[in-house]
Amino acid sequence: MKRKPMKRLTALIIAALMVCPAAGCRTNPPEEAKGANVSAEVKKNARVSYLGPEGTYTEEAAQFFFPGAGAMLPEASVPQAIADVAEGKADYAVIPQENTLGGATINYIDALLAEQDVYVAGEVILPISQTLMGVPGASLDDIQVVCSHAQGIVQSAEWRKEHLPDAEAREMDSTAAAASYVAETGDKTIAAVAAPGAAKLYGLEVLAKNVQITDANKTRFYVISSDPGTGDGHTRAVFEAVCEANRIDDIIIEIHNAGLELVTIHDRPEGSRLGSYRYIIEVENTAGIPQKTLENIGKIPEVRCLGSFESVEKK
Repeated sequence: MKRKPMKRLTALIIAALMVCPAAGCRTNPPEEAKGANVSAEVKKNARVSYLGPEGTYTEEAAQFFFPGAGAMLPEASVPQAIADVAEGKADYAVIPQENTLGGATINYIDALLAEQDVYVAGEVILPISQTLMGVPGASLDDIQVVCSHAQGIVQSAEWRKEHLPDAEAREMDSTAAAASYVAETGDKTIAAVAAPGAAKLYGLEVLAKNVQITDANKTRFYVISSDPGTGDGHTRAVFEAVCEANRIDDIIIEIHNAGLELVTIHDRPEGSRLGSYRYIIEVENTAGIPQKTLENIGKIPEVRCLGSFESVEKK
C-alpha cells in the first residue's frame, strides 16, 4: 500500500515542534541534586570508566555525576570505556554524546549502538571552556601546531583562524592527550586546546582562554550502565530504532502519542542496505515517564529501549 505524503508531512511538522536543543532543555533535578542522588539506582563507591587520560572534559563530567566514586578508570578510547561496563570491569562509563558547536560525536554514538548489553543511566551537560596552552615560556608568536581532540579542533576553528591563521591543526585522541603530548615534547611551537585544569595537571602555561566560538558552548555526556533499571518516573529516555528512512516518521508519531517529547535524534547507516538507518532517539516528559510507556514503545518491532534517566547540568 502506498504511503500517504500528507502523513509524512504531518510527522515532520510534529517532529519540528517537538525538537528541543540540548542546551535549552529543562534538566531535572537541579544542580544541587547532582551525583549519586539523581537516581536511587546509581551505585555509591562506583567504578567509573571514562575517556582519558586525566584532565579530559569527560573526567570532569564523571566527577560531577559521581562525587563519591570509588575509582575513576581512564581509558584510551570510548569503546574501551563502554567495554569495561559490558565486561564488569566498571560499574559505569561516561561518554561524550553531543556538543553545541561540533554536533553529535558520531563515532561515540556508533560505539554505544554497537554494544547490546549496556544502557543509558544518566546524562550530564557540561559547559565547555576551551583553553590554549603551551610549554612554559611559549607565546602565541611561537605556535606552529595546535593539538586537540576533533571536537576541540572544530570548536576553536574560528579563534585559530583569527589569531593563529598559519598554525597546523593536529587531531589527538582527547584534549588531555593533546596537553600531555605538548608537555612531553617540551616544544614551544606546539600548543594544545584542552580543559583549563589540564594546564596545571601537565605543567603547561595558559596562552589564551575561551578559544571556542561562543561562551554558550556545552557538551552532553551519557552515563552508561549494564543495568537496564526500572525506569519508572525518570524524565528522560533514549531509544534505538533500526528501520528505513520512510518508516521513522511513523515511529516518531507513536512516541509523541505516548506523551513524550523529542529532545534529539541522530541517524547512522544501518550497514546492510542503502536507505536503512539506526536512529538514536532521546525523549522527555518532565512529569515522569511510566515504565509501562517505555515497555509499550519498546514493543514497536524496530525499536529498542536504551534506558531511562535524569539529566543534570553543571553551571
